[in-house]
Amino acid sequence: MTSSVAELPLTVLIGNPKPHSRTRTVALAAAAALHARLTGGPITVDSPTVVDLSELTAELVGQGSRPETLDEVLEAVRRPGLLLVASPTFKAAYSGLLKLFVDVLPRGALVGVVAVPLMTAARAGHQHVVDTHLGALLAEVGACVPTPGLCVLEREFDTAEVGIERWLDRAAPAVTGALVDVSGVSRR
Repeated sequence: MTSSVAELPLTVLIGNPKPHSRTRTVALAAAAALHARLTGGPITVDSPTVVDLSELTAELVGQGSRPETLDEVLEAVRRPGLLLVASPTFKAAYSGLLKLFVDVLPRGALVGVVAVPLMTAARAGHQHVVDTHLGALLAEVGACVPTPGLCVLEREFDTAEVGIERWLDRAAPAVTGALVDVSGVSRR
């Protein structure tokens, strides 16, 4: 067993091809809420490290001049800890840019990572996509996905914090439990 309190990385992976997107804004609000909620318990997470794939498109398609940057991002995403993965809903699925990134990961790359899927959507009929597609994708590459994901509809963007807090009321215990399991902290 390790010490009674563990501090783990919190990485936010944003899969929107548009820089400075509304999905990014929602993801950063969710990361801040997760950080605040997990502070003071058996698990504490670092301040979020943000990986915005819109800044790495050239590297992902092999046309960039900074291949070492892609290696650094892959390393950050694979660190045992908490990974918040955010994508807009495109044609009833996650973005192609996010899929391109995940395809670069080797099989089992996210073992030891607790992942929280987050999606933004225009229509309520797409709320299920966060679990049926994004959550399933993360589990496929080895991540522990301990709770249903969070979907924020466009009409809720101005009040996203309210929905995030409601979601956290249900999700935080499962996320904390999974982080305790991967970190080896005692559950006293």
